[in-house]
Amino acid sequence: METKYKEEDILILLRNPDTQRQGFAQVVEEYSERLYWQIRKMVYSHEDANDILQDVFIKAWLNIDKFRGDAKLSTWLYKIAINESITFINRSKAKLNLSIDDDDSFLINQLEGDKYFDGDHAEMLLQKAVALLPDKQRLVFQMKYFNELKYDEMSDILGTSVGALKASFHHAVKKVEKFLKESN
Repeated sequence: METKYKEEDILILLRNPDTQRQGFAQVVEEYSERLYWQIRKMVYSHEDANDILQDVFIKAWLNIDKFRGDAKLSTWLYKIAINESITFINRSKAKLNLSIDDDDSFLINQLEGDKYFDGDHAEMLLQKAVALLPDKQRLVFQMKYFNELKYDEMSDILGTSVGALKASFHHAVKKVEKFLKESN
C-alpha cells in the first residue's frame, strides 16, 4: 500500500524521539532523488553528487532538532544541499589551486569527464553554457529551468528577493542563448 507523504505528519514524527528515525527515513525516501538531481546539476559528477547527498542527509539528521519549521522542510533540505554543493566545489577548486576565474573550466572538465553523462551533443552544449554562467546565475538557472522551482520557493531557499532572482534568470537565459547561437 502506497503512503502519501504529508509534511505535517512527518514533522510530528520528527519531533518525537520515539518516531524520529521513522520520520527521517520517510524524508530520505521523499527527497533523495530531487536533491540528488539538484546537486548533480551543480557538480556534474555522479559519484560526487552521491557523496554530497549523503553529507546533506547526515547534516540534516544531526540538526533535525534545530529545525524550527519556519520554512518548509524541502526548503531547508535544498538550502543544505546547495550549501554543501558550493562548499564541495570551492574545496575541489582549492585542491587544484584554481582561482575563482577558473570556475567554468573546472565545471566543464567535471562534466566532460563524467562517465555517467549520457546526454547528446545538444545537451552537452547546454550544460557547458550553464557551467560558464557566474555562480549565482548558474544556480538560479538550474533551479528554475531544470527543477522548475517557483521564484518564491527559490527566494526562501537562497534568501534573495524574487525581483533579483528574475533578473538573474533573465541574464542567465540571454547568456545561454548567446553561447548556443555561437556554438552552432
